[in-house]
Amino acid sequence: MQYTSEKSNEELTIKIYAGNDGNFTLYEDEGDNYNYEKGKYTLIPFKWNDKARKLLIDKRVGTYTGQNNHRIFNLEMVGINKEVITQKISYEGNERTIKF
Repeated sequence: MQYTSEKSNEELTIKIYAGNDGNFTLYEDEGDNYNYEKGKYTLIPFKWNDKARKLLIDKRVGTYTGQNNHRIFNLEMVGINKEVITQKISYEGNERTIKF
């Protein structure tokens, strides 16, 4: 992005490193004001289960004006031996489980 109010429909790359369970939350907001202080933002929780080799992308929580309801995630799972397995998925805000 060149400036904060520019809308980004680009694909996001999420890297997963095998070896342990892990999680993080993707936070997004309008990017050009203080509406996040009024609860105008979204959260997308990600949870990696290493033993099952599954990634849970949980349901999107929250809303804000101009949010991107359709996301493309490029998932890259990097194994212990440095092998890389990739998957491209479409995400519409509902829970998804991806098996590697």
